[in-house]
Amino acid sequence: MTNVKNSTNMSESQQSICEWAEGIFGPVADPRALVARAMLEMKELDEAVADRDISEIGREAADVLILLYRLADQFGLDLDGEVQGKMAINRARKWSAKGDGTGSHV
Repeated sequence: MTNVKNSTNMSESQQSICEWAEGIFGPVADPRALVARAMLEMKELDEAVADRDISEIGREAADVLILLYRLADQFGLDLDGEVQGKMAINRARKWSAKGDGTGSHV
């Protein structure tokens, strides 16, 4: 059986999550498998949002993020750093709001 740390006493990071996942699931053979699984988790997240199930929304959103951390790791990327860089770009752009809480840059 794989040794699993008690996460209630630690703060998770991309590195700790990826180390845990590799220990449990093994190495990633094809990063597209992570994308496919994230798409499945997004469908489950959509269902939780439709049901307005707050607890399930949190869990499914976390599942998606865990898979994205692992995907980024496959390419040597720090996802939190990528978000910081992307937000700097986003903040410098002009945006058009669609009126539904989303929009696109112009």
